[in-house]
Amino acid sequence: MKRRLLALGVVLAAAAALTATALAQHAATPKLVGTVGPGYTINLTVGGKKVSKLKAGTYAFVIHDKASIHAWSLDGPNGFAKDLTQVPFIGTKTVTLKLKAGKYKYYCPPHESMMFGHFTVVA
Repeated sequence: MKRRLLALGVVLAAAAALTATALAQHAATPKLVGTVGPGYTINLTVGGKKVSKLKAGTYAFVIHDKASIHAWSLDGPNGFAKDLTQVPFIGTKTVTLKLKAGKYKYYCPPHESMMFGHFTVVA
């Protein structure tokens, strides 16, 4: 009986340690919020402020696409290109990306000439 209780205690301790590690990793990933639409607007914010400069690292992009005629894409250095949403998607998507130092542009592909923004990632 003592061995069973000891084994159960070891299993529970291991499970708790794994859960704590997973939660710490999730909490450590900064969240960027992007919005496109419903009008001809696109943005990217962190903590409610427009993104202009970030440190290199991993970020969770939470994109709110509010119109079927828009999309949210990101281009960066060395051929980096990601379509986070596409026409005609409406809804919210979360994508985790590792950003390296360089200049980035987020934009709506169908309306790129008027719907875009820029930010810089530094080492």
